[in-house]
Amino acid sequence: MRFSARTVRTSRRRMPVRTAAGRWVTAGATVLLALSGAGISAALAAPPAQAANPTVVTLTFDDGNADQLNAAQIMNNYGLKGTFFTPSGYIDNPGYLSLSDLQGLAAAGHEIGGHTVTHPDLATLPVDEATRQICNDRVNLTNWGFKVTSFAYPFASETAATEAIVKNCGYNSARGLGDIQTRFGCAGCALAETMPPADAYNTAAADEVDNTWTLADLQNTVTQAEPAGGWIQFTFHHISSTSTDPLTITPALFDQFAAWLKARPATTTVQTVDQVIGGTVKSTVSGPAVPPQPASGNLVTNPGLETLTNGMPQCWYAGGYGTNTAAYSVISPGHTGTNAEQLVMSGYVDGDAKLLPALDLGGCSPSATAGHTYNLGAWYKSTTNTQFTLYYRIGLGSWKYWTSSPWYAPATSYQKATWTTPPLPAGANGISFGLNLFSNGTLTTDDYEMFDAANVTPPPPPAPGTNLVQNPGLETAGAGTEPQCWQTGGYGTNTAAFSTAATAHTGTAAESLTVSGYIDGDAKLIQTLDSGSCAPPAIEGHSYSLRAWYTASTVTQFAVYYRDASGVWVYWTSSPWLGASSSYTQASFTTPALPTGATAISFGLSLFSNGTLTTDDYAMYDTVGAPPL
Repeated sequence: MRFSARTVRTSRRRMPVRTAAGRWVTAGATVLLALSGAGISAALAAPPAQAANPTVVTLTFDDGNADQLNAAQIMNNYGLKGTFFTPSGYIDNPGYLSLSDLQGLAAAGHEIGGHTVTHPDLATLPVDEATRQICNDRVNLTNWGFKVTSFAYPFASETAATEAIVKNCGYNSARGLGDIQTRFGCAGCALAETMPPADAYNTAAADEVDNTWTLADLQNTVTQAEPAGGWIQFTFHHISSTSTDPLTITPALFDQFAAWLKARPATTTVQTVDQVIGGTVKSTVSGPAVPPQPASGNLVTNPGLETLTNGMPQCWYAGGYGTNTAAYSVISPGHTGTNAEQLVMSGYVDGDAKLLPALDLGGCSPSATAGHTYNLGAWYKSTTNTQFTLYYRIGLGSWKYWTSSPWYAPATSYQKATWTTPPLPAGANGISFGLNLFSNGTLTTDDYEMFDAANVTPPPPPAPGTNLVQNPGLETAGAGTEPQCWQTGGYGTNTAAFSTAATAHTGTAAESLTVSGYIDGDAKLIQTLDSGSCAPPAIEGHSYSLRAWYTASTVTQFAVYYRDASGVWVYWTSSPWLGASSSYTQASFTTPALPTGATAISFGLSLFSNGTLTTDDYAMYDTVGAPPL
């Protein structure tokens, strides 16, 4: 799973640092002051043409993508070394480098640098969480046996506070992005970083390399710097012939550039960040402990999105994957308070986009307990379907996709989406969730909530005579062709076609089902088999009166399911057959006692032969206090 966020870049023009005595030059990993005038040691003096304009190129690789091994092999072929900025929480996940890959890189002479544990936008995080991300990543990498002295800011997002954290965590330098003039931007900026940098904790680098860069662009970034000399850092993400990520160049292009670098005059060399910066390896420092989970209450931090940092709700993260264009903005007013977040999706091909609690180590993302279930909620407006997408955190801080809720229908005014999760998997200790867009459209969200179901007082049972079916008249449209809180079901070999019927029993909507090509199985419309927001709640040991109005060209019957104690839906029972009817007739069936541990029921009239069935006005009553038929 790839996540993205707003890219926050700071552009600074850095002037060379000079003294009356001379200028800074580099020799390997050692910085020397080349003095002018008499008394220069012949042993330290380089040929004038080389000493005048030394240029150092550093090849850096962000995010730990597995296809960066293509670049490593190419660099090995030419005897070049690079710096791999690695989020430790990504290691050993699909699509990313493994620990053995990192060990192989280090053995070949490449540098392993820090890039936070989970790649959040540091400028949007509270200080404690930013410190955990930066310090604990260095601790993790160091514990794996690597020399870790260099850092890169995810999304090039940094502040004076994050620079101080990087320094205090024991790093010797940190890289930014976009502060060197190229064809792609930063007009008027310096053509190279100075050596040593004016600010070692926000070193200047060219814009990240993407699929619009050519060999000439890569070469020109070097050659434009060579007359005056200095340090050029390139940033790569994917080296692949097949990746669809825009932050990709092909292995062939990288090979051409590496061959060209290898053939440059001796005044232009390729070094790692650590070789350029130098300095001792400092002791590791752990970040502050994660605060314990609250015993009760809403577990979401900044749930109303009211606190902003750099224009982004603090503790929230803009995530997504695939080929699409996602634009985020804070709008006012919100559902409550001043702020809500608007997401506009365009150019959709695949993937999704969503606002999530930051995928962090616990300072922002809600802590959670394995085996517990959680009640999620958010208010939204949308021009298209949306759903909750969920992730969970394990181990060092590795986030994994977990599950998604049923779809929620478009809404022109604020509606509340609610869903109860399955039990949290073993080993998980945190949850992040958010409503997403997976098509072109606009989604506005606000007032998120997450409650541990174990700490939530269940609502009182509904009053006797309450119809427990959501959207019983099928009047509220849902996602796709089904009414809200309903889904189609069936099995076997047959062709089932569902549509909105022209004539309803009451109101304006009914559902028509036509089965053809029947061999076996059935088809039916039933309440959504979810974890609580649509399926009618029920109590073990109770029996229920099921009802629906129908017309049918052939016999039909109720098919009934229940949700067991572990949240799994299982087939329960069926009613006797109900005869064909050319006009609306009310079907009814009283269930047996609900099995132990069951918490909800879903039911619907089915077809199990060729024919047409139209249904409307469903009801489910606890037999205690059920109204007469």
